Amino acid sequence: MKTTQPNVIVIQTFHLPKAVVWKAITNHNHMVEWFFHNIPDFKAEVGFKTAFNVKAPSRDFMHLWEIKEVLPEEKIVYNWKYKGFEGDSFVIFKLKEADGNSQLTVTTKVVKDFDDTIPEFKRESCEQGWNYFIKDSLVSYLEENYNS
Repeated sequence: MKTTQPNVIVIQTFHLPKAVVWKAITNHNHMVEWFFHNIPDFKAEVGFKTAFNVKAPSRDFMHLWEIKEVLPEEKIVYNWKYKGFEGDSFVIFKLKEADGNSQLTVTTKVVKDFDDTIPEFKRESCEQGWNYFIKDSLVSYLEENYNS
């Protein structure tokens, strides 16, 4: 991913109240069910930091997150980078009411280029990852736990 490329944006509508979706994207117990199972802790508080490793076939990716902004039930912004690798980004989760439903928009904004010779740092990998997490994993999690 490069700063010269457009942001990666994934939008998903849920037939649930904003409070339910917000809890799923900010509560540690929920996040480990649909996002990364090994997040050691998470708090939707500015300044909160966490780190956890994700193993890929070719290497490890130590995720480094710091919460930069929180507007409860509306917006949370992470600074997202990887230990030992060039590159820096912000991931913005925005939640709004949409015709009685909740609409989640996740935006990845690169502020320092990632080395896209590493397959996991290519734009296509980022798009595939967010589409999986939001449109598959989070949708399934919420349907299983909140829809009858």
